[in-house]
Amino acid sequence: MDIIESMNEQPKLILLSDIIEQKVRKEKELEFYQAELEKLKEKMYWIQRDIDVNNIIIDMIKSDAILDVKENMENKLLKDESQ
Repeated sequence: MDIIESMNEQPKLILLSDIIEQKVRKEKELEFYQAELEKLKEKMYWIQRDIDVNNIIIDMIKSDAILDVKENMENKLLKDESQ
């Protein structure tokens, strides 16, 4: 029992090299996640742009703001023929 008690009473050593290794590992991990975050932000930007375009199209359809190309061309041709 004396050995076990003396082991528990010994101060634990903290090696500077272990702390430095852990710091370097965490910095690399942080760099990785920052790069991943930038990729995700870029993907989010383009997805939001797609959603915005779709919303514009939906709004145009709802407000009848879209010209019927075929009808517009037919009307133009009829006007040109009558002149």
